[in-house]
Amino acid sequence: MDPFAVIILGGLGGLIVACLLLGKYYPGNGQDILDWHPTRSPEVEAQNEVDDLEQMLEAANRRRRKRGAPELTEESMRLAVAQDVKASHERADENAAAQEIAQMLEIKNRRRARKGLPAITEDQYRAELEGQA
Repeated sequence: MDPFAVIILGGLGGLIVACLLLGKYYPGNGQDILDWHPTRSPEVEAQNEVDDLEQMLEAANRRRRKRGAPELTEESMRLAVAQDVKASHERADENAAAQEIAQMLEIKNRRRARKGLPAITEDQYRAELEGQA
């Protein structure tokens, strides 16, 4: 191997090892070096989240009262979100199943074309699959 390449690669390897050892054995951490500390405690952050939720719910209920609509509660909002998430997952599952059927049908029709058979429709393929189950 060329001596120049050995020197360059050896120097680069030594630099990497030195950086790793420095990170491993340095007595402090990145927060100490930057003198970084959170501005608020986790308890204050949690309380701010609760206050924000209460304020948003109150604002929404104020608008709903003006319209004559029933007020929302945190539980009703959680239930609505859970239902939306469930519906979203169901739609995703249906889309994935439809894509899988389309891919399998495409492969089956390619094989049928190679054998000289006519292509089948998605409805025919679904009926064939249900007959096998």
